[in-house]
Amino acid sequence: MSSRSDTPAPELHLAQQPEADALLSRSPLATLVGMLLDQQVPMEWAFSGPYTIAVRMGRDDLDAAEIAAYDPEAFAGLLKEKPAVHRYPGSMAQRIQTLCRYLVDEYGGDVTAVWQGVADGAELLARLKALPGFGEQKAKIFLALLGKQLGVRPRGWREAAGHYGEAGSYRSAADITGPESLGKVRAHKQEMKRAAKAAKAP
Repeated sequence: MSSRSDTPAPELHLAQQPEADALLSRSPLATLVGMLLDQQVPMEWAFSGPYTIAVRMGRDDLDAAEIAAYDPEAFAGLLKEKPAVHRYPGSMAQRIQTLCRYLVDEYGGDVTAVWQGVADGAELLARLKALPGFGEQKAKIFLALLGKQLGVRPRGWREAAGHYGEAGSYRSAADITGPESLGKVRAHKQEMKRAAKAAKAP
C-alpha cells in the first residue's frame, strides 16, 4: 500500500507567474506572506513577492525561523532591490519579520500548525486574526482561501469567512484560480470602490 496521500497538491494561481505560483502551491508560509503583502498593490504583485524574496535569499522556499533571525537592515534591502517587492518595501520587511517571529514563538515556525487541530471556523478565524498584520478582513480572506483552495475546512469555515466564504463568489484572492477569475475579482473590487465613492458623494 502506498504511503502517499491521494490528495493532490494544491495548484495556486495567485501570482499569475509559473515559478511564483509553484512556490505558493508548495509553501504555506509563502502563501501567508503573499496574503500579508496583499494591500495597496495589485494582487499578482503581492503574491509574486514571496518568490522574489526566496530567490534573493538564495533559497527555493521560505523558512520562518530564518526570516525571523535575518538582520533587519539586510532583509529590508532584499525587498528594496529593484524591482521592489512592494510599494512600501521597508515597512513590509518589518511586517514579514514580525509575522515570522510570531510563528516561531507560537507555532515553532510551522505555519500549518495555525490551522491544525482547530475545533471550528470561529477558532481558526481567531487564530488568523491574532497573526501580526492580519486584521478581520485579511483573516477572513485567508480563511476562505484555506477552505476553497487548500482543503482546510473545519466545521463552519464558510460562515466564519463571511461573504468571502460564499461558493461561486468572486470577491478576493480566495476566488482566483486563473486569469478569468482574476478579472472577475478585479471587476468586483472596482465596483465596490465605485459604490463606496457614490455613498460618500453629497
